[in-house]
Amino acid sequence: MKKIIILILVLICVALPKTNAQNSPSADNVYTLQQCVETAFKNNADVKQAELLAESARINYNQSKTSMLPDLNAGISHSSYNGRSINPYTNSYINEQNNAASYSLQSSVVLWNGCSLHNYMKQNELNYEAGKMDAQNAKDKITISIILNYLYVLSTQEQLNIALAQVEATQKKVELLEIKNEQGAITPADLYDMKGQLANDELSVVSTKNSLESAKLTLAQLMNIPYSENMKLLAISDDAFLQPYNASISEVYDNALNHLALVKSADLKVAGADKNIKAIKGQLMPTLYLSGGIYTNYSSTANTQEFVSTTDVQTPDYVMLNNAKNPVYTPQSTYNAIPITYGSQLNNNFNSAVSLGLQIPLLNGFQVRNKLKQAKVAQEQLTVEAQHTRDLLRKAIELDFVNMNSDYSAYKILLKQVDDFEQSFRAAEVRFEQGAISTVDFVIAKNNFDRVLINLVSIKYNYILRTKLLDFYQDKALW
Repeated sequence: MKKIIILILVLICVALPKTNAQNSPSADNVYTLQQCVETAFKNNADVKQAELLAESARINYNQSKTSMLPDLNAGISHSSYNGRSINPYTNSYINEQNNAASYSLQSSVVLWNGCSLHNYMKQNELNYEAGKMDAQNAKDKITISIILNYLYVLSTQEQLNIALAQVEATQKKVELLEIKNEQGAITPADLYDMKGQLANDELSVVSTKNSLESAKLTLAQLMNIPYSENMKLLAISDDAFLQPYNASISEVYDNALNHLALVKSADLKVAGADKNIKAIKGQLMPTLYLSGGIYTNYSSTANTQEFVSTTDVQTPDYVMLNNAKNPVYTPQSTYNAIPITYGSQLNNNFNSAVSLGLQIPLLNGFQVRNKLKQAKVAQEQLTVEAQHTRDLLRKAIELDFVNMNSDYSAYKILLKQVDDFEQSFRAAEVRFEQGAISTVDFVIAKNNFDRVLINLVSIKYNYILRTKLLDFYQDKALW
């Protein structure tokens, strides 16, 4: 049994690193495009800020929903009076110390106010949905930036590989010419021309390395991670992208309208502005509300009278009997004051009230009407911005589509040109080694071949970038 448990623990420990490795870079800092984008989502400040704004909009939406519920308030008051005051129990004046308490529970609800509260709630709901789209749009922007810089790093890395191969090939030619120069088979000028070309190739390597590290630095900063010279990116297969694009401008644009968060956010904000106008119009209508409450109180002076006895008491009055004044007696009762208990008073003094009210707005300095005009202007502005967003999107798609077709046409031409210049270079290389052409002629053939290789890499990644952007507009998989 112990062996089985140990075996299970070992398997778990082995499996955990493999699971994490799918979504994190490997030990030698090799990143995929997906990992770069997901890392940027976690670390980018703009994305976090947009998510917090969306959360704030959610709270506002929840608050607007609860504002339609009845309110409920409890009140407790304890007071101590000295001197002349009113006995809350008998409602008569007293001149003694009095400790009093009152309790209340009140509630009110708006029955109708021109649907103003309902429309405010719908506005906040739309604003919340727009906030979520804004958060997604922040992710979309960082995604585009990551794709652009990711492909630029790959393009620069390929250019560096070409430059390093050029240096290696030129170095071999210099070594060959040094041997021939020692043998007196060539003029020293041929050797120095080739050494000058080697220096040019080495400078190209230095310049390309600098461009590569700058591209890595930009990508690391977009991901908000420390820069590392050891960062490596997983190459993208060319086969899936170097094909004619199978969608038209209108198809890409229509799909973008249905998927892009940027467009959805603009439309939701326009709809929210319309609800705001309706909510403000509701404030011009009468408000019908229902309110009620229950109340009770206590007083330390409240007491009840308990009968003790009755005695006859002589009064100032008299009657004449036999010409003599006989006093008049009247019965007088004696009572003891017994304080009423706290609980009895609360029960005895319990009362309730219900009221139905109607508030009619007549004049408030035209504040609501001016607020309504401002809301209409705001809606017009949002409508213009929504249309402007669509126009910019259409122009961006059109530009990417035209550039993509141009890049694809140029790519096919460059493929043929690379083949032609390669054949020319190979022939010049053979003739140069045989001494049939000068170093200058060989260098010209070499530079032509090197230049077209660099152009091919550049146009290839330009085309991949355009297709990636068009795929992104249509919400297609990017990896």
